[in-house]
Formats: sequence, C-alpha cells, structure tokens
Amino acid sequence: MHRECNHASITGSNLNQGHPCFSTSGHGKTGRIHLAVAPECNISCNYCVRKFDCANESRPGVTSKVINSSEAIETVLKAKSSAIGSQLTVVGIAGPGEPLANEETFQSLRKVKEHFPEMILCLSTNGLLLPEKLAELVDIGVSHVTVTINTLDSQVGAKIYSHVRWEGKTMIGPEGTRILINNQLLGLEQASKAGMTVKVNTVVIPGVNEHLLYSLALEVKKRGAHIHNLLPLIPQGKLAHTMAPPKELIKNYRSVLSSILPQMMHCQQCRADAIGLV
Repeated sequence: MHRECNHASITGSNLNQGHPCFSTSGHGKTGRIHLAVAPECNISCNYCVRKFDCANESRPGVTSKVINSSEAIETVLKAKSSAIGSQLTVVGIAGPGEPLANEETFQSLRKVKEHFPEMILCLSTNGLLLPEKLAELVDIGVSHVTVTINTLDSQVGAKIYSHVRWEGKTMIGPEGTRILINNQLLGLEQASKAGMTVKVNTVVIPGVNEHLLYSLALEVKKRGAHIHNLLPLIPQGKLAHTMAPPKELIKNYRSVLSSILPQMMHCQQCRADAIGLV
C-alpha cells in the first residue's frame, strides 16, 4: 500500500478522533490528562533527568508528585468537572518513569475506563516490556501507544542509554540496547496488528543518531507506525554538554521524513502530569 492512501485512511479514522498528540497538527480544541503514576524505570537514558516538585519546568520526566491509582481517578474527576472538562478527551500515562514497569499504570487505566468509558486511553513507553504487556493493554482498552525509538543500531544505542534492566540483570553497552531495540520493534509491530494507533518518538541527538533517522523511519513504517515525532534533544543529564539541534534542522528532517510517515509538528514535550489543551 502506498503511504498516500494509508495516510488518508489513518488521518480520517484514527488520528483525529479527539487525540491532540496523534493529530499531525495542533488545533487547540482537545486536550489530555497525564497521570503521573509510574515512577520506576527499566532503562537509563543519558538525556533523562527526572525531578519532582519542579513546577517551572515543562519537559518529560517532571511532575509535582507521583500519585497512586486512587489519586489518579480523583485527578480525572476534578479535571473533567473543570471549565475545559468537556474538551479533555484523552487520559495518558507518560511517566515520570516507564509506564509498563509500574503496576499502578494498569490499575489507573482500568479505573479510568470504568468511570469514563468514552475517554481515549494512551501511554508512552520505551518499548522494552511492550511485547510482554500488550495483551493486558488491549484488554483494558488502550487504543493509542507512543514508543520512543531513538536508533536501530545497538552501538549507537550504547551512547544513548547507560543501562537496560532486563530479566533481573542490569546490562551495559550494546548487549542491552540490542534487546531494547528488538523489543521496541516487535512491540510496535504487535501493537499495530492489534489495531492500536502507534506513534514513534525519536529524540534527535546531534552527532549521535541524526545520520540514521531516514533508515529508522523506513523501518518503523514497515513495522506499522502511523505517525513519527522528532523531538529535539534537551541538553541535560549525561548529554548536558551536547548542543540541541537547531529548529531549522528539525524542520528539515521533518520535511524529508514526511515522505515516509506523517510528521507531528506541534509536540510540546509535556510534563508527566500535564493537564489541558494542546
């Protein structure tokens, strides 16, 4: 199937069903509720700094506090009763750690589905546990999944990830990133075949993975991704001294890769507890 036909199909049916983060343009008419119920993580990204109680920062991994599933449903109830409640169509879990490595993720999503069956459920994942947890996500009713895939090369991955915790072992270097990449691609393919709408996030890291973006886009399209989101590196953590890619460079990469997959242009790299319109 040519991408032109497929793009028209998914834009009309899945991407624009009230989900602001899976539309190719930010229209400001619908919003999301992020529930920060997932503190634990099973990989260590060199660009990730997770700080709580940091109200002035807006970036992934930041939240005022971690909440449990009971507090999560109270958060949704409060948000839905607010002035913009009718415009909040999505409940998502995006951290501050790895959602699939935290049982509170599944408990929270089930409670939201019970109380608000009309709301779209989504989550963001590094993909390590996606093949293992996919059946449970399908059972709950999660329809949208974002998988962060930064490279297909395990040697490059060793520059992006400090370690990967897999089956009780902490793995450093290409051995761990090879398992991560394999699971990301397998989980992406399985999620797409299960009928989920799948977005792939890629953090663009100058001098590390930018030369591999085209081949990555080709592969994730092959595996069933519906939309691609290029995120400029936020220099922090072990990559604090790496310069962020210029906006013009990101714009050029998006233009080139749009021939492969629809590109998300309006991502705000939201906090793990973000609530509101996009």
